[in-house]
Amino acid sequence: MADKKKGGDGGGVDTIIRNEDKEDIKRPKKYKVVLHNDDFTPMNFVALLLKLVFNMSDEKAWGITLNVHEKGRGIAGVYSKEVAETKCYKVNETAKAYGHPLKSTFEEE
Repeated sequence: MADKKKGGDGGGVDTIIRNEDKEDIKRPKKYKVVLHNDDFTPMNFVALLLKLVFNMSDEKAWGITLNVHEKGRGIAGVYSKEVAETKCYKVNETAKAYGHPLKSTFEEE
């Protein structure tokens, strides 16, 4: 089926839009990067990682650090799957390099 629309340029040109040509375009899924609490990683280190890996301000980094400490987990950000995976990798590898067991994961929003 086709819909006929009158051109808005005043030139009398008709535009035909075919319904079967229209596709449902879905937004890509987003993923939350989650930091998990442990009993050994210092809060200063968590805040530093949030500033370095996620480019957060001091205030925002400390807010998320407190969530991790008090609630057991904190969301560092929401990204495409590839970016979330990369940020998790950076957090986990940096923590490991400094001898901390801090763990980050990503999950679908």
